[in-house]
Amino acid sequence: MEVYCTRPHCPRPQNYFADLDDITTLKTTQQKYCTTCGMPLLLDGRYVTSKLLGRGGFGAAFLAADRRIPGMRPCVVKQFQPAGNLNSTQLQLAQQLFEREAEVLAQIGDEHEQIPNLFAFFPVIVPSLQAGQQDQFFYLVQEYIDGQNLEEELHQKGKFSEQQVLEVLQEILKVLKFVHDKGIIHRDIKPSNIMRRRDGKLFLLDFGAVKQVTNAPAGGAGSSTGIYSMGFAPPEQMAGNQVFPSTDLYALAVTIITLLTGQEAKTLFDVYSNQWQWRTKVTVNPRLADILDKMLLPAANQRFQSADEVLAALSQQLIPATVLTKPPRQSKPQPIQPQSAFSTWELLGGAAFSGFEGALIAIALLSLLKSPIITLGLASVILGLLIFAQTKRWIEKFDLLIIPGITFAIVFFVPFLQGSLGIQQIFILAVAAGLVAIAFTSLFRLIYKLISLIL
Repeated sequence: MEVYCTRPHCPRPQNYFADLDDITTLKTTQQKYCTTCGMPLLLDGRYVTSKLLGRGGFGAAFLAADRRIPGMRPCVVKQFQPAGNLNSTQLQLAQQLFEREAEVLAQIGDEHEQIPNLFAFFPVIVPSLQAGQQDQFFYLVQEYIDGQNLEEELHQKGKFSEQQVLEVLQEILKVLKFVHDKGIIHRDIKPSNIMRRRDGKLFLLDFGAVKQVTNAPAGGAGSSTGIYSMGFAPPEQMAGNQVFPSTDLYALAVTIITLLTGQEAKTLFDVYSNQWQWRTKVTVNPRLADILDKMLLPAANQRFQSADEVLAALSQQLIPATVLTKPPRQSKPQPIQPQSAFSTWELLGGAAFSGFEGALIAIALLSLLKSPIITLGLASVILGLLIFAQTKRWIEKFDLLIIPGITFAIVFFVPFLQGSLGIQQIFILAVAAGLVAIAFTSLFRLIYKLISLIL
């Protein structure tokens, strides 16, 4: 099994131990040491680093596995080594701040699903490569998000569409709302700190524990961190002044325009006019561009003051939640016409049904009641109800065949409903009534169309 040494500048960090290929041995073995520099390899006795994920000026990140968890849970081990030669008091203060920040990270990771969980934090003190000295390193162990960060995605797939950046903007704003409500400023939002998991879910990474530690001077409080990502940090952060929620909003807007244009942040900022020049490089909804430009204003108090304000502006100016590239259309009430929008065939079919069914009902009622006047009145009411049911579409399609079929069968099998007529005569009269109804319906439809054209 290969185990990667976490000591900075180790000449040969890759180590191979054949006995660790056996899972039982891996879980029970004592500490292993780098064969080149002597650095302990099983961090905190349990985390086995296998690969370097990235290295910066203040530490590195490694892919690791937890040998004490069934299934060897993958995780990310972040290493921090304080810059400069710090005395014991300064190192103690750094450790206290590191622990305090780690507690905050543990809390917000547990409470928000788009922030990686914190599994552990601990210091490691080892003999230095320089004789007679010691090196102290701090480690954070976090949840491993299997996917690509947006910087990698940009390089691999090219610039993002408007729909894609709106998705990123909305999702990260929701995370920032939660973070800012906890009194935490991220301070380093950029494409490489936004990870897209394989299932598409976005995560905000690197919550600045290292940055707060490195900023703390030995004597105690300081104004602000002097560590930032060039191009993404607003003026107040670069000047080392106090940072605000709008500081993160500025960096998020820079992230969005770099994803939209596919260009580095430094190429989009005109130092001569002290303004961002990005709108001419991409075609987007002007209302979205206005929102981004307000997030990019140089003065912190001129920007949106919270993630909530940006989300509100997006919901007012653009289609919320489900993001589209086209501007939203104003919804226009449509006239309700579910009962009147009948096709010609539906009208003629309904007329045939009404004529045929009306004739059968009239013959049956006359046979029962013997009074033409009462029969006419009652038949008219029943026929009116049938026509009303058609306008409401309670009777349609196959009902227009099934109901007359049932009515005709009743008349056929109940002789006293036939009166003095034979069943053949009744059928002929019903068909004739249906044809007459079709003729009248066609005539009135033609007259209606002619009048509509004239008017």
